[in-house]
Amino acid sequence: MKVVCAPERMLPEHLDEETEYFSLYTIPSNKKIGHIAQDWRLRLKKMGFYPDVVTWDFVTIAMSVCAADLACLRKKTADGWTREIELSITLCNKKNWIPHIDKLQDAFRFLTGDFWEIKLNDGGDFPLEPLQKTTSSADCISLLSGGMDSLIGAIDLTEKGRSPCFVSQMAKGDSKKQTEFSQTLNGKVRHYQWNHRIKVPHVTERSTRGRSLIFISYGVLAATILKTKDPVELYIPENGFISLNIPLNEGRFGSLSTKTTHPVFLGIIQEIFNSAKMNISIKRPYQGYTKGEMIKNCTNQSTLFKHIGNTTSCGRFGYYNYQHCGRCVPCLVRRAAFLSAGIPDTTTNKYYFDDLGNPDSEREKGANDIGAVARACLLFRERGIDDVIGGSLSFASKSIEGRKFYADVVENGLKELDALLTKHGVL
Repeated sequence: MKVVCAPERMLPEHLDEETEYFSLYTIPSNKKIGHIAQDWRLRLKKMGFYPDVVTWDFVTIAMSVCAADLACLRKKTADGWTREIELSITLCNKKNWIPHIDKLQDAFRFLTGDFWEIKLNDGGDFPLEPLQKTTSSADCISLLSGGMDSLIGAIDLTEKGRSPCFVSQMAKGDSKKQTEFSQTLNGKVRHYQWNHRIKVPHVTERSTRGRSLIFISYGVLAATILKTKDPVELYIPENGFISLNIPLNEGRFGSLSTKTTHPVFLGIIQEIFNSAKMNISIKRPYQGYTKGEMIKNCTNQSTLFKHIGNTTSCGRFGYYNYQHCGRCVPCLVRRAAFLSAGIPDTTTNKYYFDDLGNPDSEREKGANDIGAVARACLLFRERGIDDVIGGSLSFASKSIEGRKFYADVVENGLKELDALLTKHGVL
């Protein structure tokens, strides 16, 4: 599968039918060509952004990967899943990134479960010079998705006396709450909400993983306006159980289990930042915590209780008309966390599938993760944590934290889920 991302002026007049084309930062005249972040340069100019070329090109790479992830359909592959993607990206200065191509390909391979071949070209459009450059009084960057974990991360940072600049990826159903959380916690510092506005000229792949890379790139972009000379701390608040996303059965191995904040993926990205001399230090403050532990340890419980019900966890939030489905893995982890923390579940509009132990024949359509979670809990009960984990923590032996650190958070997460399914009569 071939994908080309370049300014419209550099795209061919006659298109190869076997290649996907995307115009960078403008809407092309040819409707068969997709486009990425139209008016992006003008939007950043109005906001006072003029990032360095390395950062600008990193954002371009991230957006191009996401576009390719959306455009290349898994159902067209031999196994119906694993893709071989040849991605050509036009940058401002490819020399800055050629030394890092192998690591980029490794990161994308781990993130999406596909094989990537990255080709870089020169000739990209530079950002527009702003009339007045923006600076920020913030002392760190924190990703704010609208989810529970990012809310807790934001609360904890502000309670420690930090002044985070919040960065969000706009999403229907979440953008308003992102603004609400930001204004509540750090209204004196500007909150940046960006949208990649990727348009694919045909049906898109639903199992996308590349979107998380854009989220990180937004954090890197925002970091360019901070005054600190030390490495800018980029906080990615997510509980360790979801971050590891251990396959809960044989059918969820590989790219069927998302790795968007997995320590291996973020470790490779940090290596790229270091070798490319980008002034960014990724922070994973909750890697050793379950969601329930994050709730219990949050440093401002009153603020958390006021907003926690309005956070989003569901992997199918839009599909169920912006209501939590209640039975996907993120929803089950959310519900288990409320139970473990011993507080009422105040989730807005409750759950589409509220009673986990009462199958509804009229609602049997759609994905259902209850069985996979129940199986993992039973396996843990009968054989212990090692049989559940299998080889999923092979990376941990080389990590600073060690295997036990990661195994403990999986074990504690399963205990929370076990308690939830037991309460509902599933186990």
